[in-house]
Amino acid sequence: MFTGIIETIGTIKNIEKEGTNIHFDLESPITAELKIDQSVSHNGVCLTVVAIEGSIYRVTAIDETLKKTSLKNWAIGKKVNIERCMPANGRFDGHIVQGHVDQVGRVEAVSKQDGSWVFDFSFDANSGNVTVEKGSITINGTSLTCFNSKNGRFSVAIIPYTYEFTNFHQLKVGDEVNLEFDVIGKYIQRIIRGYEA
Repeated sequence: MFTGIIETIGTIKNIEKEGTNIHFDLESPITAELKIDQSVSHNGVCLTVVAIEGSIYRVTAIDETLKKTSLKNWAIGKKVNIERCMPANGRFDGHIVQGHVDQVGRVEAVSKQDGSWVFDFSFDANSGNVTVEKGSITINGTSLTCFNSKNGRFSVAIIPYTYEFTNFHQLKVGDEVNLEFDVIGKYIQRIIRGYEA
């Protein structure tokens, strides 16, 4: 389980395809603290560390993950938001994040407003996912609060610290992002729908 508070940014150093899987080698400031078999959130996707060599570690994405996330668009040099699992005695500084991406969204607009930034996003509402005004959303692993919440659209405000220390400063109009909707909202939505298949 994660909280959506990004620890650091990693850089993709190598990409290797093996069958339908893709191995990503990343360099990060916390590589020396990682362990093989450890779960780490990468842009909101929970991936397992499978190898470590020096400052580089490797994670593997299976075909299902590649189909449902923006990882299929990753390239060497890309900056990735990284968060390790929350320790049992840790604090919830963000919200409950599972590291299970629900779907991708798209950046529709970016505007600077008196030292902060407003990002507008769209997503396919036919998936059944919803946002709630002032509710939680995870974008590329970052815990944020929605506003302008509409069917298939919402906005978030990004403060300078978040803008600098996550990969939000690299996002531009048209980019895909990983979205994980609020877990409590997803359960309520499922109950309202009567557990439809």
